[in-house]
Amino acid sequence: MSECMIPSFNVTPGTHVFPWWLVLIQGIITLILGIMFLYFPYGTLLIVITFLGAYWFISGLFALVSLTVDRTNTGYKVLFGILGVIAGLAILFYPLYGTIVVVSMFVIFVGVWGLIMGFMGLFAAFKGGGWGAGVIGVLLIIFGCILLANVLVSALVLPFVLGVFGIVGGIAAIISAFMIKGQVKPAA
Repeated sequence: MSECMIPSFNVTPGTHVFPWWLVLIQGIITLILGIMFLYFPYGTLLIVITFLGAYWFISGLFALVSLTVDRTNTGYKVLFGILGVIAGLAILFYPLYGTIVVVSMFVIFVGVWGLIMGFMGLFAAFKGGGWGAGVIGVLLIIFGCILLANVLVSALVLPFVLGVFGIVGGIAAIISAFMIKGQVKPAA
């Protein structure tokens, strides 16, 4: 039981899982999205959710078409294929309502997740996990209750939160890309 269940990568110094330029591109895109979320929050959110709807539609079609080649997990492919097509079409035909529903569902999901994780933290604290687990559990329960009590307000604030995280994450990725570039050894 003492072994870590997380897979590890044996990476020698100077080699990286992703090339530095790919991390740079990701950082630039994330930074641009973060700025867009702060400058034009609801329009950017509408565009992102519309792309999500197109993805769900295409993904649902591929799941259904894949049944002609591979019949394994037929029930799941049919279920997720039909749900993907319906959700994608609903968002593409009604992007404004789709954005409100998707963002509200996301807030509800995060709120419920906060409650579950909070109660698990409290349970761990009572089982000997320490007071830190209890404090985090209580904070997560409060966070979950706040989100679930104010779903629409939380949904309205979400683009700004995404914008801040996008800017911070984008800058961090750009800095990491140049740090990775400095560590890469030229091929001999």
